[in-house]
Amino acid sequence: MANTPQAKKRIRRNDRRAEINGARVGRIRTFVKRVEAALASGDKVAAATALHEVQPELARGVAKGVLHRNTASRKFARLTKALSALA
Repeated sequence: MANTPQAKKRIRRNDRRAEINGARVGRIRTFVKRVEAALASGDKVAAATALHEVQPELARGVAKGVLHRNTASRKFARLTKALSALA
C-alpha cells in the first residue's frame, strides 16, 4: 500500500489514465470490428469506407501512447490486405 502522498497521488492518477486509455482502445477496437464485419459480409464499398475511418483512429492511438506503432501498422496492413483480397 502507498505510504507517501506522492505514491497515493500516482495511484489516483493511474486509475484515471487507465479508464481513459481503456476507452481509447475500445474505440479503436470498434472501428476495426466495423472493417472486419464489412469484409465478412463481402461489401467492398463499406469495407473501404470503414478502412479509411480506422486509419486515423489507429494513428491517434499511437500518438496517445495506447498502441505500439508496429501494432497499429500490422493491424492496418492486415485489414488492407484482406480488402484487396476481396476484389
